Amino acid sequence: MDAFLQRRTVLLGGTALALSGCGPETADASPDAWANSPFRRISDAEWKRRLGEASWRVLRHEGTEQPFTSPLNDEHRRGVFVCKGCALPLFQSGWKYDSGTGWPSFFRVTEANIGTRTDRLIGIARTEYHCARCLGHQGHLFMDGPPPTGRRYCNNGVALSFQPG
Repeated sequence: MDAFLQRRTVLLGGTALALSGCGPETADASPDAWANSPFRRISDAEWKRRLGEASWRVLRHEGTEQPFTSPLNDEHRRGVFVCKGCALPLFQSGWKYDSGTGWPSFFRVTEANIGTRTDRLIGIARTEYHCARCLGHQGHLFMDGPPPTGRRYCNNGVALSFQPG
C-alpha cells in the first residue's frame, strides 16, 4: 500500500473511531435524591460478601450474565422486581414481557428509582441504567420494546430479586 493510502486509511479510521463515541462515559444530569445513601459507602469487598460472585460482578462491575440462565425469566407471579443490592423497587410484574433475548425484560420502569448514562464499552453508544440508590448496574435500555412505551429495559436477572405480592 502506498503512503497516500496508508495515511488515508489511518485518517478515516481515526475519524470513524471519534464519531463512534469511544470516549469517556457520560452520566445523566438528573438530581440525585440518594446522594447520601449508606449503600453508596459500602466497600467493594463488603458488596462481594453480601451479593455473591455473579451478582457482585454484574451490579458492581457492570458484567453481564449469560442469556437464558436467570430463573426470573420464568417468574410470572404478581409482585415487584427490586434491586438485589438495596431492595429499591424497579419494576412491577405487569411490566415484564418475554423479549426472546434471554434476559428479564420490561417495557416500563419506576423512573425515579433509576439513573442512566451513556455506555460506550462496546464501541457504540448505549443507554445503561442503574439503581438510583446503590448505583448497581442493572442493564441497558433499547427502543425496540412493545407498546405502549416502545422501550425494552433488558435487565440482568442476578441484579434483581423478586418480591411476590
